[in-house]
Amino acid sequence: MSDMAGEKVAGVEPGRIAEVFESETARYVVKRPKSRARLEARNSGFLDNVPMLWMKDWPQPFPILVEKAQGATLVDIDGNELDDFCLGDTGSMFGHSPEPVAKAIAEQASRGLTYMLPTEDALEVGALLTEKFGPFRWQIATTASDANRFAMRIARAVTGKPRVLFFAACYHGAVDDALVRNVDGRTVERPALVGQVADLSQTSKVIEFNDLAALEAALAEGDVAAVLAEPVMTNCCMVLPDPGYHHELRRLTRKHDVLLIIDETHTISSGLGGYTRTHGLEPDMFVAGKPVAGGLPASIWGMSEAVAQRFRAYDEVRPSGFSGIGTTLSANPLQFAAMRANLSEVMTPENYAHMEKGAERLSNGLQAVIAKKELPWHVVRVGARVEFVCHPTLLRNGSESYIAHKPALERALHLALVNRGCLIAPFHNMMLVSPATSNAQIDRLIAAFDDVTSELLA
Repeated sequence: MSDMAGEKVAGVEPGRIAEVFESETARYVVKRPKSRARLEARNSGFLDNVPMLWMKDWPQPFPILVEKAQGATLVDIDGNELDDFCLGDTGSMFGHSPEPVAKAIAEQASRGLTYMLPTEDALEVGALLTEKFGPFRWQIATTASDANRFAMRIARAVTGKPRVLFFAACYHGAVDDALVRNVDGRTVERPALVGQVADLSQTSKVIEFNDLAALEAALAEGDVAAVLAEPVMTNCCMVLPDPGYHHELRRLTRKHDVLLIIDETHTISSGLGGYTRTHGLEPDMFVAGKPVAGGLPASIWGMSEAVAQRFRAYDEVRPSGFSGIGTTLSANPLQFAAMRANLSEVMTPENYAHMEKGAERLSNGLQAVIAKKELPWHVVRVGARVEFVCHPTLLRNGSESYIAHKPALERALHLALVNRGCLIAPFHNMMLVSPATSNAQIDRLIAAFDDVTSELLA
Protein backbone atom coordinates (compact mmCIF):
# COMPACT_ATOMS: atom_id res chain seq x y z
CA MET A 1 0.00 0.00 0.00
CA SER A 2 1.45 3.37 -0.93
CA ASP A 3 0.80 7.05 -0.36
CA MET A 4 0.07 7.51 -4.09
CA ALA A 5 -3.00 9.57 -4.91
CA GLY A 6 -6.04 7.43 -5.62
CA GLU A 7 -4.79 4.37 -3.72
CA LYS A 8 -5.83 3.72 -0.16
CA VAL A 9 -3.13 4.30 2.44
CA ALA A 10 -3.31 1.46 4.96
CA GLY A 11 -7.03 1.21 4.36
CA VAL A 12 -7.74 4.96 4.38
CA GLU A 13 -8.55 7.23 1.44
CA PRO A 14 -5.74 9.79 0.83
CA GLY A 15 -8.25 12.58 0.37
CA ARG A 16 -9.79 11.83 3.73
CA ILE A 17 -6.37 11.92 5.40
CA ALA A 18 -5.81 15.41 3.99
CA GLU A 19 -9.27 16.58 5.13
CA VAL A 20 -8.76 15.30 8.67
CA PHE A 21 -5.31 16.86 8.91
CA GLU A 22 -6.64 20.21 7.73
CA SER A 23 -9.54 20.23 10.18
CA GLU A 24 -7.37 19.06 13.07
CA THR A 25 -4.80 21.76 12.28
CA ALA A 26 -7.48 24.42 12.59
CA ARG A 27 -8.68 22.88 15.86
CA TYR A 28 -5.15 22.85 17.27
CA VAL A 29 -4.60 26.53 16.42
CA VAL A 30 -7.87 27.58 18.10
CA LYS A 31 -6.94 25.75 21.31
CA ARG A 32 -3.51 27.42 21.61
CA PRO A 33 -3.79 31.20 21.04
CA LYS A 34 -1.25 32.07 23.74
CA SER A 35 1.35 29.65 22.39
CA ARG A 36 0.91 30.92 18.86
CA ALA A 37 1.15 34.55 19.92
CA ARG A 38 4.29 33.95 21.97
CA LEU A 39 6.01 32.10 19.13
CA GLU A 40 5.07 34.71 16.52
CA ALA A 41 5.95 37.71 18.69
CA ARG A 42 9.34 36.65 19.94
CA ASN A 43 12.57 36.14 18.04
CA SER A 44 14.05 33.47 20.29
CA GLY A 45 17.45 33.51 18.65
CA PHE A 46 17.22 29.78 17.99
CA LEU A 47 17.65 28.30 14.53
CA ASP A 48 14.10 27.94 13.13
CA ASN A 49 12.84 29.11 16.55
CA VAL A 50 13.51 25.77 18.27
CA PRO A 51 16.44 24.83 20.57
CA MET A 52 16.86 21.39 18.93
CA LEU A 53 16.02 20.59 15.32
CA TRP A 54 14.02 17.48 16.27
CA MET A 55 11.44 19.78 17.85
CA LYS A 56 10.33 20.75 14.35
CA ASP A 57 9.42 17.15 13.56
CA TRP A 58 6.25 16.99 15.62
CA PRO A 59 3.12 17.03 13.41
CA GLN A 60 1.63 20.14 15.00
CA PRO A 61 1.57 23.43 13.03
CA PHE A 62 3.69 25.00 15.78
CA PRO A 63 5.26 23.57 18.95
CA ILE A 64 3.45 22.91 22.19
CA LEU A 65 4.94 25.34 24.71
CA VAL A 66 5.04 23.35 27.94
CA GLU A 67 4.29 25.00 31.28
CA LYS A 68 4.75 21.94 33.48
CA ALA A 69 4.57 18.16 33.60
CA GLN A 70 3.96 15.84 36.52
CA GLY A 71 3.47 12.10 36.58
CA ALA A 72 1.88 11.19 33.26
CA THR A 73 0.29 14.57 32.57
CA LEU A 74 1.68 17.51 30.61
CA VAL A 75 0.17 21.03 30.63
CA ASP A 76 0.87 23.70 28.00
CA ILE A 77 0.86 27.46 28.54
CA ASP A 78 -2.71 27.66 27.22
CA GLY A 79 -3.87 25.33 29.99
CA ASN A 80 -4.44 22.31 27.75
CA GLU A 81 -3.82 19.06 29.64
CA LEU A 82 -2.37 16.08 27.80
CA ASP A 83 -2.19 12.47 28.93
CA ASP A 84 1.47 11.89 28.14
CA PHE A 85 2.30 8.53 26.56
CA CYS A 86 5.41 9.91 24.83
CA LEU A 87 7.17 10.63 28.12
CA GLY A 88 10.11 12.31 26.44
CA ASP A 89 10.44 9.35 24.04
CA THR A 90 11.46 7.15 27.02
CA GLY A 91 13.47 9.83 28.86
CA SER A 92 10.68 10.17 31.44
CA MET A 93 9.56 6.54 31.22
CA PHE A 94 8.95 6.43 34.98
CA GLY A 95 6.84 9.58 34.87
CA HIS A 96 7.74 13.26 35.02
CA SER A 97 9.73 14.24 38.11
CA PRO A 98 9.35 11.12 40.27
CA GLU A 99 9.27 12.38 43.86
CA PRO A 100 12.41 10.56 45.10
CA VAL A 101 14.41 11.80 42.10
CA ALA A 102 13.19 15.40 42.38
CA LYS A 103 14.06 15.39 46.09
CA ALA A 104 17.54 13.97 45.46
CA ILE A 105 18.27 16.55 42.76
CA ALA A 106 17.18 19.43 45.02
CA GLU A 107 19.35 18.18 47.89
CA GLN A 108 22.43 17.68 45.70
CA ALA A 109 22.01 21.06 43.99
CA SER A 110 22.91 22.82 47.23
CA ARG A 111 26.11 20.74 47.54
CA GLY A 112 27.52 21.34 44.07
CA LEU A 113 26.69 20.25 40.55
CA THR A 114 29.95 18.91 39.15
CA TYR A 115 33.36 18.04 40.62
CA MET A 116 34.99 15.54 38.21
CA LEU A 117 35.43 13.44 41.37
CA PRO A 118 33.31 10.56 42.72
CA THR A 119 30.91 10.66 45.67
CA GLU A 120 29.40 8.14 48.07
CA ASP A 121 26.31 8.17 45.83
CA ALA A 122 28.54 7.02 42.98
CA LEU A 123 29.65 3.96 44.95
CA GLU A 124 26.05 3.11 45.77
CA VAL A 125 25.02 3.53 42.13
CA GLY A 126 27.68 1.07 40.97
CA ALA A 127 26.28 -1.58 43.31
CA LEU A 128 22.70 -0.78 42.31
CA LEU A 129 23.52 -1.09 38.59
CA THR A 130 24.93 -4.56 39.16
CA GLU A 131 21.89 -5.50 41.22
CA LYS A 132 19.46 -4.31 38.53
CA PHE A 133 21.25 -5.21 35.29
CA GLY A 134 23.93 -7.79 36.03
CA PRO A 135 27.64 -8.14 36.90
CA PHE A 136 29.17 -5.64 34.50
CA ARG A 137 32.09 -3.28 35.14
CA TRP A 138 30.32 0.06 34.88
CA GLN A 139 31.07 3.50 33.48
CA ILE A 140 28.86 6.60 33.29
CA ALA A 141 28.23 8.96 30.38
CA THR A 142 25.75 11.75 29.74
CA THR A 143 23.87 10.31 26.77
CA ALA A 144 23.43 6.82 25.35
CA SER A 145 24.99 8.11 22.13
CA ASP A 146 28.20 8.73 24.07
CA ALA A 147 27.92 5.42 25.90
CA ASN A 148 27.63 3.55 22.60
CA ARG A 149 30.61 5.42 21.16
CA PHE A 150 32.75 4.54 24.17
CA ALA A 151 31.68 0.88 24.13
CA MET A 152 32.60 0.68 20.45
CA ARG A 153 36.06 2.13 21.18
CA ILE A 154 36.65 -0.55 23.80
CA ALA A 155 35.50 -3.28 21.39
CA ARG A 156 37.82 -2.11 18.63
CA ALA A 157 40.70 -1.77 21.08
CA VAL A 158 40.49 -5.26 22.59
CA THR A 159 39.74 -7.12 19.35
CA GLY A 160 42.01 -5.15 17.01
CA LYS A 161 39.26 -5.11 14.39
CA PRO A 162 37.92 -1.97 12.67
CA ARG A 163 34.23 -2.50 11.94
CA VAL A 164 31.00 -2.61 13.93
CA LEU A 165 27.98 -4.45 12.61
CA PHE A 166 24.54 -2.82 12.79
CA PHE A 167 21.03 -3.78 11.74
CA ALA A 168 19.21 -1.81 9.04
CA ALA A 169 17.00 0.96 10.49
CA CYS A 170 18.58 0.56 13.94
CA TYR A 171 18.59 3.34 16.51
CA HIS A 172 21.66 4.05 18.63
CA GLY A 173 21.30 7.81 19.04
CA ALA A 174 23.70 10.09 17.20
CA VAL A 175 26.45 7.47 16.71
CA ASP A 176 27.83 8.23 13.24
CA ASP A 177 28.82 4.63 12.52
CA ALA A 178 25.22 3.44 13.04
CA LEU A 179 23.67 5.90 10.57
CA VAL A 180 23.88 3.49 7.66
CA ARG A 181 21.46 1.45 5.60
CA ASN A 182 21.49 -1.64 3.44
CA VAL A 183 21.11 -0.95 -0.30
CA ASP A 184 21.39 -4.04 -2.52
CA GLY A 185 23.65 -5.67 0.04
CA ARG A 186 25.94 -2.64 0.33
CA THR A 187 26.53 -0.49 3.42
CA VAL A 188 25.84 3.16 2.59
CA GLU A 189 25.18 6.33 4.57
CA ARG A 190 21.57 7.22 5.29
CA PRO A 191 20.61 9.81 2.68
CA ALA A 192 19.28 12.41 5.16
CA LEU A 193 22.56 12.82 7.08
CA VAL A 194 23.75 16.41 7.39
CA GLY A 195 27.37 17.18 6.55
CA GLN A 196 28.52 13.58 6.32
CA VAL A 197 31.95 13.33 4.67
CA ALA A 198 33.56 10.15 6.07
CA ASP A 199 32.86 6.89 4.25
CA LEU A 200 30.95 4.94 6.89
CA SER A 201 31.37 1.68 4.99
CA GLN A 202 34.98 1.72 6.24
CA THR A 203 33.88 1.46 9.87
CA SER A 204 30.46 -0.16 9.64
CA LYS A 205 28.56 -3.08 8.20
CA VAL A 206 24.79 -3.31 8.03
CA ILE A 207 22.58 -6.37 7.59
CA GLU A 208 18.94 -7.15 8.21
CA PHE A 209 17.68 -8.10 11.66
CA ASN A 210 16.60 -11.76 11.98
CA ASP A 211 18.75 -12.84 9.01
CA LEU A 212 21.10 -15.46 10.46
CA ALA A 213 22.70 -16.34 7.11
CA ALA A 214 23.67 -12.70 6.56
CA LEU A 215 24.97 -12.48 10.12
CA GLU A 216 27.21 -15.53 9.75
CA ALA A 217 28.54 -14.29 6.41
CA ALA A 218 29.32 -10.80 7.76
CA LEU A 219 31.12 -12.09 10.85
CA ALA A 220 33.07 -14.72 8.91
CA GLU A 221 34.91 -11.96 7.03
CA GLY A 222 36.94 -11.43 10.21
CA ASP A 223 36.92 -7.64 10.42
CA VAL A 224 34.01 -7.07 12.84
CA ALA A 225 34.90 -5.99 16.36
CA ALA A 226 31.35 -5.90 17.72
CA VAL A 227 27.68 -6.23 16.95
CA LEU A 228 25.75 -3.28 18.39
CA ALA A 229 22.14 -4.34 18.71
CA GLU A 230 18.85 -3.36 20.24
CA PRO A 231 17.30 -6.62 21.47
CA VAL A 232 14.06 -5.45 19.83
CA MET A 233 14.21 -2.89 17.06
CA THR A 234 12.30 0.13 18.33
CA ASN A 235 12.74 3.40 16.52
CA CYS A 236 11.47 2.30 13.12
CA CYS A 237 8.37 0.23 13.70
CA MET A 238 8.91 -2.32 16.47
CA VAL A 239 10.50 -5.47 15.09
CA LEU A 240 10.56 -8.53 17.35
CA PRO A 241 13.35 -11.12 17.25
CA ASP A 242 12.48 -14.49 15.75
CA PRO A 243 12.30 -17.35 18.25
CA GLY A 244 15.87 -18.45 18.96
CA TYR A 245 17.43 -15.47 17.18
CA HIS A 246 19.22 -14.10 20.24
CA HIS A 247 20.63 -17.51 21.08
CA GLU A 248 22.14 -17.75 17.59
CA LEU A 249 23.34 -14.15 17.67
CA ARG A 250 25.26 -14.92 20.86
CA ARG A 251 26.62 -18.22 19.52
CA LEU A 252 27.86 -16.72 16.28
CA THR A 253 29.49 -13.69 17.90
CA ARG A 254 31.38 -15.97 20.28
CA LYS A 255 32.41 -18.24 17.42
CA HIS A 256 34.02 -15.33 15.54
CA ASP A 257 35.47 -13.47 18.59
CA VAL A 258 33.05 -10.59 18.10
CA LEU A 259 31.80 -8.67 21.12
CA LEU A 260 28.04 -8.35 21.57
CA ILE A 261 26.90 -4.92 22.76
CA ILE A 262 23.22 -4.72 23.74
CA ASP A 263 21.74 -1.21 23.70
CA GLU A 264 18.76 -1.12 26.08
CA THR A 265 18.07 2.62 25.85
CA HIS A 266 14.52 1.94 24.63
CA THR A 267 13.99 -1.67 25.65
CA ILE A 268 14.67 -0.91 29.31
CA SER A 269 10.87 -0.78 29.36
CA SER A 270 10.80 -4.55 28.74
CA GLY A 271 10.94 -5.37 32.43
CA LEU A 272 13.11 -4.99 35.51
CA GLY A 273 16.69 -5.31 34.30
CA GLY A 274 15.67 -4.55 30.71
CA TYR A 275 15.24 -7.10 27.96
CA THR A 276 18.64 -8.57 28.85
CA ARG A 277 17.65 -9.70 32.34
CA THR A 278 14.03 -10.43 31.44
CA HIS A 279 14.99 -12.77 28.59
CA GLY A 280 18.33 -14.06 29.86
CA LEU A 281 20.66 -12.52 27.27
CA GLU A 282 24.44 -12.67 27.82
CA PRO A 283 26.03 -9.62 26.19
CA ASP A 284 29.69 -8.69 26.52
CA MET A 285 28.71 -5.04 26.96
CA PHE A 286 25.51 -3.34 28.10
CA VAL A 287 24.30 0.20 27.35
CA ALA A 288 21.29 2.13 28.61
CA GLY A 289 20.39 5.79 28.75
CA LYS A 290 17.38 8.10 28.86
CA PRO A 291 15.37 7.02 31.95
CA VAL A 292 18.18 5.67 34.19
CA ALA A 293 18.33 8.95 36.15
CA GLY A 294 14.59 9.58 36.09
CA GLY A 295 14.77 12.11 33.24
CA LEU A 296 18.06 13.84 34.07
CA PRO A 297 20.65 13.38 31.27
CA ALA A 298 22.67 10.28 32.16
CA SER A 299 23.63 6.94 30.66
CA ILE A 300 25.38 3.78 31.72
CA TRP A 301 27.68 1.39 29.93
CA GLY A 302 29.34 -1.69 31.29
CA MET A 303 31.53 -4.58 30.22
CA SER A 304 31.83 -8.15 31.42
CA GLU A 305 34.78 -9.05 33.64
CA ALA A 306 36.34 -10.93 30.70
CA VAL A 307 36.21 -7.80 28.51
CA ALA A 308 37.42 -5.68 31.41
CA GLN A 309 40.50 -7.90 31.73
CA ARG A 310 41.21 -7.61 28.02
CA PHE A 311 40.90 -3.83 28.24
CA ARG A 312 43.19 -3.62 31.27
CA ALA A 313 45.87 -5.48 29.31
CA TYR A 314 45.40 -3.09 26.37
CA ASP A 315 45.38 -0.04 28.64
CA GLU A 316 48.66 -0.97 30.33
CA VAL A 317 50.64 -0.68 27.11
CA ARG A 318 48.90 2.11 25.24
CA PRO A 319 50.62 5.53 25.10
CA SER A 320 49.62 7.98 27.79
CA GLY A 321 47.15 10.72 26.89
CA PHE A 322 43.48 11.28 26.16
CA SER A 323 41.69 8.05 25.29
CA GLY A 324 38.70 9.58 23.53
CA ILE A 325 36.51 8.10 26.27
CA GLY A 326 34.68 10.37 28.68
CA THR A 327 33.40 13.94 28.76
CA THR A 328 33.95 16.57 31.45
CA LEU A 329 30.38 16.72 32.77
CA SER A 330 29.78 12.97 32.72
CA ALA A 331 29.59 11.13 36.06
CA ASN A 332 28.73 14.34 37.91
CA PRO A 333 27.22 14.23 41.41
CA LEU A 334 23.81 15.41 40.25
CA GLN A 335 23.58 12.37 37.96
CA PHE A 336 24.55 10.04 40.77
CA ALA A 337 22.06 11.52 43.21
CA ALA A 338 19.28 11.13 40.65
CA MET A 339 20.37 7.62 39.62
CA ARG A 340 20.62 6.42 43.21
CA ALA A 341 17.07 7.57 43.95
CA ASN A 342 15.71 6.26 40.65
CA LEU A 343 17.36 2.85 40.81
CA SER A 344 16.47 2.22 44.45
CA GLU A 345 13.03 3.83 44.80
CA VAL A 346 11.49 4.15 41.33
CA MET A 347 12.83 1.29 39.21
CA THR A 348 11.07 -1.33 41.36
CA PRO A 349 9.30 -4.64 40.65
CA GLU A 350 6.02 -3.07 41.77
CA ASN A 351 6.31 -0.17 39.32
CA TYR A 352 7.24 -2.46 36.45
CA ALA A 353 4.24 -4.69 37.26
CA HIS A 354 1.96 -1.63 37.11
CA MET A 355 3.50 -0.54 33.80
CA GLU A 356 3.12 -3.95 32.17
CA LYS A 357 -0.47 -4.37 33.33
CA GLY A 358 -1.39 -0.96 31.95
CA ALA A 359 0.46 -1.60 28.67
CA GLU A 360 -1.45 -4.85 28.22
CA ARG A 361 -4.73 -2.96 28.77
CA LEU A 362 -3.67 -0.37 26.18
CA SER A 363 -2.50 -2.96 23.65
CA ASN A 364 -5.70 -4.97 23.92
CA GLY A 365 -7.85 -1.86 23.60
CA LEU A 366 -6.07 -0.56 20.50
CA GLN A 367 -6.15 -3.99 18.87
CA ALA A 368 -9.90 -4.23 19.54
CA VAL A 369 -10.46 -0.90 17.76
CA ILE A 370 -8.38 -2.04 14.79
CA ALA A 371 -10.32 -5.30 14.57
CA LYS A 372 -13.67 -3.53 14.87
CA LYS A 373 -12.79 -1.15 12.04
CA GLU A 374 -11.22 -3.98 9.98
CA LEU A 375 -8.10 -1.88 9.45
CA PRO A 376 -5.00 -3.58 7.98
CA TRP A 377 -2.95 -2.56 11.03
CA HIS A 378 -1.48 -4.38 14.04
CA VAL A 379 -0.28 -3.67 17.57
CA VAL A 380 3.05 -4.73 19.10
CA ARG A 381 3.88 -4.69 22.81
CA VAL A 382 7.18 -5.26 24.59
CA GLY A 383 6.81 -4.77 28.32
CA ALA A 384 5.55 -1.23 28.95
CA ARG A 385 6.13 -0.17 25.33
CA VAL A 386 3.21 -0.34 22.87
CA GLU A 387 3.06 0.59 19.19
CA PHE A 388 0.40 0.48 16.53
CA VAL A 389 1.73 -0.10 13.04
CA CYS A 390 -0.27 0.86 9.94
CA HIS A 391 0.64 -2.39 8.20
CA PRO A 392 -1.21 -5.73 8.20
CA THR A 393 1.52 -8.07 9.43
CA LEU A 394 4.37 -8.14 11.93
CA LEU A 395 7.69 -6.91 10.54
CA ARG A 396 10.85 -9.04 10.48
CA ASN A 397 13.51 -6.41 9.79
CA GLY A 398 14.22 -2.72 9.65
CA SER A 399 14.00 -2.33 5.89
CA GLU A 400 10.41 -3.61 5.99
CA SER A 401 9.65 -0.73 8.36
CA TYR A 402 10.35 1.77 5.60
CA ILE A 403 7.31 0.56 3.67
CA ALA A 404 5.24 0.14 6.84
CA HIS A 405 5.51 3.84 7.69
CA LYS A 406 2.68 5.97 6.32
CA PRO A 407 3.83 9.56 6.98
CA ALA A 408 0.71 11.48 5.98
CA LEU A 409 -1.62 9.11 7.80
CA GLU A 410 0.52 9.04 10.94
CA ARG A 411 0.82 12.81 10.96
CA ALA A 412 -2.98 13.16 10.89
CA LEU A 413 -3.36 10.53 13.61
CA HIS A 414 -0.84 12.17 15.93
CA LEU A 415 -2.32 15.65 15.55
CA ALA A 416 -5.86 14.39 16.06
CA LEU A 417 -4.82 12.52 19.20
CA VAL A 418 -3.20 15.68 20.61
CA ASN A 419 -6.46 17.54 20.01
CA ARG A 420 -8.21 14.83 22.05
CA GLY A 421 -5.75 15.20 24.91
CA CYS A 422 -3.33 12.37 24.17
CA LEU A 423 0.37 12.75 23.35
CA ILE A 424 2.32 9.88 21.75
CA ALA A 425 5.88 9.76 20.38
CA PRO A 426 6.21 11.95 17.27
CA PHE A 427 8.65 9.94 15.16
CA HIS A 428 6.68 6.70 15.18
CA ASN A 429 3.50 5.40 16.83
CA MET A 430 5.02 4.49 20.18
CA MET A 431 3.31 4.78 23.55
CA LEU A 432 4.70 4.13 27.03
CA VAL A 433 2.84 3.37 30.23
CA SER A 434 4.56 4.78 33.32
CA PRO A 435 4.08 4.01 37.01
CA ALA A 436 2.01 7.20 37.17
CA THR A 437 -0.27 6.30 34.23
CA SER A 438 -3.84 5.56 35.31
CA ASN A 439 -6.41 3.23 33.78
CA ALA A 440 -8.53 6.32 33.10
CA GLN A 441 -5.73 7.80 30.98
CA ILE A 442 -5.32 4.53 29.09
CA ASP A 443 -9.05 4.31 28.43
CA ARG A 444 -9.09 7.93 27.21
CA LEU A 445 -6.33 7.12 24.71
CA ILE A 446 -8.22 4.06 23.45
CA ALA A 447 -11.41 6.13 23.09
CA ALA A 448 -9.49 8.88 21.27
CA PHE A 449 -7.95 6.31 18.93
CA ASP A 450 -11.42 4.93 18.23
CA ASP A 451 -12.77 8.40 17.49
CA VAL A 452 -9.87 9.41 15.24
CA THR A 453 -9.99 6.20 13.18
CA SER A 454 -13.74 6.71 12.75
CA GLU A 455 -13.06 10.21 11.43
CA LEU A 456 -10.46 8.89 9.01
CA LEU A 457 -12.83 6.22 7.69
CA ALA A 458 -15.89 8.50 7.49
